[in-house]
Amino acid sequence: MRLRLDFAYDGTDFSGWAAQPGRRTVEGELSQALTTVLRSAEPVRLTVAGRTDAGVHARGAVCHADVDEVAYAGLPGRSDRSPEQAALNRLNGVLPSDVVVQEVRVAPPGFDARFSANQRRYLYRLCDQPSRLDPLRRRDTVAHRKPLDVDAMDAAAAKLLGLNDFAAFCKRREGATTVRTLLAYSWSRADDGVLEATVVADAFCHSMVRSLVGVIVPVGEGRRETDWPATVLMAGQRDPEVTVMPPHGLSLEEVSYPPDDQLQARADESRAVRRLDEASGQP
Repeated sequence: MRLRLDFAYDGTDFSGWAAQPGRRTVEGELSQALTTVLRSAEPVRLTVAGRTDAGVHARGAVCHADVDEVAYAGLPGRSDRSPEQAALNRLNGVLPSDVVVQEVRVAPPGFDARFSANQRRYLYRLCDQPSRLDPLRRRDTVAHRKPLDVDAMDAAAAKLLGLNDFAAFCKRREGATTVRTLLAYSWSRADDGVLEATVVADAFCHSMVRSLVGVIVPVGEGRRETDWPATVLMAGQRDPEVTVMPPHGLSLEEVSYPPDDQLQARADESRAVRRLDEASGQP
């Protein structure tokens, strides 16, 4: 049977999501916990909605696991708890404190944590007044020494929206497309004075969010005009002036899915490799 797990983690002490030999990863910890709780003879394999890099956090991560139905049903033992509640309690009992499972449920038919998702929302926190940086937020907020114009940054970010090839902001991977739909990208100043970027897309490629932040910072500093990020986008190649921002300011906030009866169709659509027609700009 397939389970859906909603979870969160502080990415500071992890080498990212993906399991790697000899390194501490979120996938490794969560897989080990599930394997232990279910007493599985083989490591439980996980499929995640969004693979995060080392140091990146998550408040709204989602993954799925295919597990033995009998083992899952037996989790409550002699208690009157449901298997979902028993799994939740047991997992959080064996997981380290920097990973928390928020919900466990049986996944509906057609659900795939990665391919059924229709959008992901990220948050990036940037403090341009280091003397005001809350030391209790040092793990999720990046200090920037120069003052930033949040209105100019917001205006520049809006010019990047839509269906585009984001090759200029992605680390290329063999056989992988860099065509994405950027659904929302905005900058605002939070009540604590920190600049927050909200970035939403149907999917993201490697390093895309941190590069999208990096291309906006020169605009905020007044070194570049608001049209410059869009120019970089259309060039279709990495620009040496675009900094890939530090990972600890980034958090995966939410993964959204369509109604249950559309999950399989969405997964099929996501698996199709998208490309832009050079003449029309259409997929």
